[in-house]
Amino acid sequence: MIQKAARDFAQAECLPGVIERDEKQKFPLREILKLAELGFLGMMVKPEYGGAGMDTISYVLAMEEISKVDASVSVCMSVNNSLVCYGIQEYGSEEQKQKYLTPLAQGKKNGELYIGAFLLSEPEAGSDATSQKTIAEDKGDHYLLNGTKNWITNGGTASVYLVMAQTDPLKKSRGINTFIVEKNWPGVTVGRIN
Repeated sequence: MIQKAARDFAQAECLPGVIERDEKQKFPLREILKLAELGFLGMMVKPEYGGAGMDTISYVLAMEEISKVDASVSVCMSVNNSLVCYGIQEYGSEEQKQKYLTPLAQGKKNGELYIGAFLLSEPEAGSDATSQKTIAEDKGDHYLLNGTKNWITNGGTASVYLVMAQTDPLKKSRGINTFIVEKNWPGVTVGRIN
């Protein structure tokens, strides 16, 4: 049933305009909003957090069907499900799950698109996490993050980011932590693709 729903969605909603969206590097907003309506943005998230509570096989079948037609839509879906929702569901506090996971799994908050992005890659380091330069300084009641991330799927459209940053560079990989950052917080800027 899930595979058929994903196949039908891909053919009816993703196929029309797929080449034009790719050529114009246009974010598939309409398609992602429809994914949210189908419950495909939080497929493996527990129902108590607004997700569909499905298993990995169902998720993979849906990803496969959508990827056959529109890789851009499928990677947006994948990042929200596999990296952002999974990370918060498995490692977030109850407060973070209520605040972030629930709207991420539903793909909407206050009627607007609400998706996440995973910020690891950097200009000098690519996805080599141990070579990243983003630093998080402990200021007592908050952390101050400084750094640049790039090649971020959902980056310009996401409402919330999971940001990898060094809290202790001397510890190398053991000094890397993940921070939840909201797009509208002071100091957060989203650049354009050059």
